[in-house]
Amino acid sequence: MTTPDAAQPVNIATVAKAALKRDPWDLPDVSGLVVGVLGGTGDQGRGLAYRFAKAGQKVIIGSRAAERAQTAAGELGLDIEGAANADCARRSDVVIVAVPWEGHAETLESLRAELAGKLVIDCVNPLGFDKKGAFALKPAEGSAAEQAAALLPESRVTAAFHHLSAVLLQDPQTAEINTDVMVLGEARADTDVVQALAARIPGMRGVFAGRLRNAHQVESLVANLVSVNRRYKAHAGLRVTDV
Repeated sequence: MTTPDAAQPVNIATVAKAALKRDPWDLPDVSGLVVGVLGGTGDQGRGLAYRFAKAGQKVIIGSRAAERAQTAAGELGLDIEGAANADCARRSDVVIVAVPWEGHAETLESLRAELAGKLVIDCVNPLGFDKKGAFALKPAEGSAAEQAAALLPESRVTAAFHHLSAVLLQDPQTAEINTDVMVLGEARADTDVVQALAARIPGMRGVFAGRLRNAHQVESLVANLVSVNRRYKAHAGLRVTDV
């Protein structure tokens, strides 16, 4: 005999339609998450660590050498901690990858166990430079984010924070970073978290921009921004209109 509250089969189409009707700006509370920054001693990593800590997140900077991470954390203040990369990854809920492209694969391979189950945000831009300026490189996997996903099969890999000026991020006189952050990933729950983290930084907004297969053009656009900044002596970012 079937009771009135018996489980009914899930209609996937209905669930998908319901998700599409959700308010895209209804984002989760991420204030309690610990944010780790691999490559936190570099300009981009330091800047992100500073902004998130200033916004009230608990932040841990990671580096290959714990002493370097601790020194950088001490310079930034705001109760930021420094640790070796493996310890940073283990202790963090969300891990931002801000390492140089040249060490991207090696770093992630070495931290596969520590990053298992973690939400990983890759913000690495594979770029080359010559006399003509910056140009995009294309990894065999398609993008840095897709390389991260291939190397970290047990992690939830997303991509974001590619187009931010390290100068503005680190400048204590800059109260707001007026820019949008393109967020890519495979699961809405994960990209919602990344969007919510972006929104913690005054002036910033996270905008969903597709699956990881679309990460290459987002990473590549940094080469164009480098050209913009050089020509106009600026720290250009992006805004998505009509959203």
